[in-house]
Parts: sequence; structure tokens; C-alpha cells
Amino acid sequence: MCARLERIDMISVRATQWNCQIAALQGASSTTIRALLDDFALRAARQGHKIAGVIELATGESVGACKRRAVRDLSTGTIISISQNLGHGSTACNLDPSGLIEACAAVERAVAAGADLVILSKFGKLEADRGGLSDAFRAAISAGLPILTAVSPAMTAAWRLFAGPLSQFIAADASVVDGWWSGIKSGMVLPAYN
Repeated sequence: MCARLERIDMISVRATQWNCQIAALQGASSTTIRALLDDFALRAARQGHKIAGVIELATGESVGACKRRAVRDLSTGTIISISQNLGHGSTACNLDPSGLIEACAAVERAVAAGADLVILSKFGKLEADRGGLSDAFRAAISAGLPILTAVSPAMTAAWRLFAGPLSQFIAADASVVDGWWSGIKSGMVLPAYN
């Protein structure tokens, strides 16, 4: 369900009109959702829309306890590593805070430069703890931009606390995403998925 709010306490931004411009994908594997986001970003950019955001790349290469990770900056095409080498035999997660800061800053720059849409791979544990890409979400919300992201079922409660009535869940299906984007461009709102 969407709402019009004058103030968003959780992120201290002023809002004048909200038509559920934040769509959170659910209902498919992370691999399927990544491919859907990537395809949608490419199609929207080909149509002349300025796309800001980052999409996680599937490298498939494991290093220690976690896979090596990187994101692609949608406004520049730059690949940003978000993994660090913790050494052979490490069992700790290899997420690199400086890589995440770089990715977040790239999104914030693209939002400030002017974007039509922000696509962020996912809202996860780091964002729920107000880290990771949470400042990129805030920048997009502050700018009044539509956001397309993914939220795993395990993070649904944290997402609802973070985004509240500003978002809706939609099915991870290309036609549904296209319908959401068409609705955003025309000022209409789709019914919520969940």
C-alpha cells in the first residue's frame, strides 16, 4: 500500500508526493532478479532514460567464505569491486567497506547529476543496518526518483521498516516491471503484489 507523506522519519527527507515510486521485486531467485534488473536497465537506457544505480554482477568465483562480488555502475558502466582479499583460508565474509562506499558514492553522484530512475540490486542486511547502499536509497528518495530494487523474503520486515508506505512489492517478472515503469512515467500506480 502506498501513501502520501509530508515527512519520512526513518530517513529525514521531505516528500511532497509519493505514488509508490519504489518497487521491490520478489518471487524469483537472486540470479533471475539480477538478470531482470540488468535487462530492464539496458532497455530503459536505450529508450533514452538516464539510469543511476548499481547491479551486482555474478562472478561465480569463490574466495574464502563468500563469492567474489562486484557491481556495475549503471550510469558509467564502471565495474566496482565490493570484495576484499582476506587471505587463503579465511572464513569471514569478504565484503569490502571501501568498495561499498565507492558504489554508494557513484549512485549519489549520478542522482545529483540528474537521473530518471534508480536501480539498486538489493536491499539486504547491510542496508537494514543503515549501511551498504542505504545512503544511495536516501539520495534517490530525497530527489523524488523512482527506485527499482529487490528484497528477499527474509528482509521483508526490515524493508517495511526502512521504506514503509513509500514502496510496494511487485512480482519479479519483466512484464510487471515494464507495467510499473509505464505507470510511473504516466503518473499511475499499480496494485501491490504483496
